[in-house]
Amino acid sequence: MIFLRLFYEFFMTGLFSVGGGLATLPFLQKMADDTGWFTRAQLADMLAVSESTPGPIGVNMATYVGYTTGASAGGVPGSILGAVTATLGLIAPSIIVIVIIASMLEKFGESKLVKSSFYGLRPASVALIASAGLSVAFEVFIRPGISEAKLDLAKLVTYIDWRALILAAVLLVLTRWVKYTKKLHPICFIGVSAVVGIIFKFAGA
Repeated sequence: MIFLRLFYEFFMTGLFSVGGGLATLPFLQKMADDTGWFTRAQLADMLAVSESTPGPIGVNMATYVGYTTGASAGGVPGSILGAVTATLGLIAPSIIVIVIIASMLEKFGESKLVKSSFYGLRPASVALIASAGLSVAFEVFIRPGISEAKLDLAKLVTYIDWRALILAAVLLVLTRWVKYTKKLHPICFIGVSAVVGIIFKFAGA
């Protein structure tokens, strides 16, 4: 049953997460709350790993969740089956929808109704990605052990993980405004950030 649920959960995620890999994050957050397969903190870690490994973010995250969840149900064979099941569940809606659209788009592509529908999907995608970004920022910049329910805005300054905030600010400056570093490949910044995290033991803060 765990594999059927894996397929179902990721099929629904793939079906409704309009806007690419980052748009899957709100659905994964709800999945974390509903299933207990992973925590929101682990989701932030999965996002970091997915961003730094080859392949689409959503697919990488589905594979990771399926692997870890399947392992608890059946060891190594279960982990492999879970990874395959979750990945297939996520990509199946895209394949089905693309095949349908490809057969119809040429005929209906100029329809005002179709154009309006696609236009209406854009703000939905932006909202999904923005919501996910804010949730990930909370997990990254607020010290461990403080939930959203316990957050007191009056004491917000005391909750902030200043090391993470400073690292993010430095990376933003280096990637956007410093002439000699903004041309570097993103993997360089990912690697340096990983080293900084190990040296300063961010997870143990």
